[in-house]
Amino acid sequence: MPRFIIEDDFWSLFPHAKIGIVICQGIDNSIRDVEIYEKLLKEAEKDAHKFLSLEEFSSNPVISVWREAFQKFKTKKGARCSIEALLKRVKNGNPIGTINPLVDMYNSISLRYGLPCGGEDIDTFVGDIRLTQANGNEPFLPLGQDENAPPYEGEIVYKDDDGAICRCWNWREAQRTMLTENTKNAFLCMELIDESRSDEFHMALKELSDLVPHHLGGMVKREVLDISQKEMTIFE
Repeated sequence: MPRFIIEDDFWSLFPHAKIGIVICQGIDNSIRDVEIYEKLLKEAEKDAHKFLSLEEFSSNPVISVWREAFQKFKTKKGARCSIEALLKRVKNGNPIGTINPLVDMYNSISLRYGLPCGGEDIDTFVGDIRLTQANGNEPFLPLGQDENAPPYEGEIVYKDDDGAICRCWNWREAQRTMLTENTKNAFLCMELIDESRSDEFHMALKELSDLVPHHLGGMVKREVLDISQKEMTIFE
């Protein structure tokens, strides 16, 4: 029974954070009906312009709140929250292309709600998953690269017993655990650090958990972890 555990060294930095989890079991993530996901993303990109009302990109609240958060731990130079990377593409008129249904769905929710989302293939996990500060020697092979790039000591990471699976909290995914069209069981996460947006966060999480079975079948469960509930069982 693998678990997802958020360690106290994370809570010492971000005591008011909420981490939303959607566990997907027995889904069919094969690539088909691409036009459905192209439409989802296109509509989400239009919605995302509401988060870019200020001329100076980094001053927009959904970006500045994460820039401040990333200053609380050691990060790789230039590392930015995943939602900033998506919104930069929207601002520059660079469309978000389809990848596979699960990734397209969480990217569309991320854009619509201005919240970082990510996902991993549960069947690649080794032991429990932890959100914690890195010790600095966790193996990490970034998506699309072929050289080990371990996190810094003290960097916020998701990791399992085999190494880091996402660096700088939500900046860069690992190749080992990435979602593919063969993924059957998925761990999707959504992160909140701006307490004033709790209602939107819960709405976004519910929408994501409804989208998955509608398009891909299978079963889902969702949970929200915070400082009063620091862990959950991934599979019963």
